[in-house]
Parts: sequence; C-alpha cells; structure tokens
Amino acid sequence: MYSALWRVLPGPIWVRIILVLILLVAVLAVLATWVYPWIDGILSSEEATVDGP
Repeated sequence: MYSALWRVLPGPIWVRIILVLILLVAVLAVLATWVYPWIDGILSSEEATVDGP
C-alpha cells in the first residue's frame, strides 16, 4: 500500500516527503477531530466501576 502511494505522488523525492507529511498530519487531524470523539461517545466509560480492596 505504501509503495503504491509513493508511486502515485508527483515530483522529486523532497516533494514526495513533504506530501506524505501533509497527508499524515491530515489523517491525524481527522482522527483527533471526528473519529476519536465518536468512539468515545460509543464506549461510555462512566458505567465502569472498580471495587475497592
């Protein structure tokens, strides 16, 4: 998968590295903004209890 992405990206190596970094930041931003809060809403941690000793 990564080699296919690398072949599709245009330009010389330094442009490809910059594009990969931009794509990585974009994916992380989408995960932190929409995916992780959505999962947190599904997995309610307020119902979990821990018994004391």
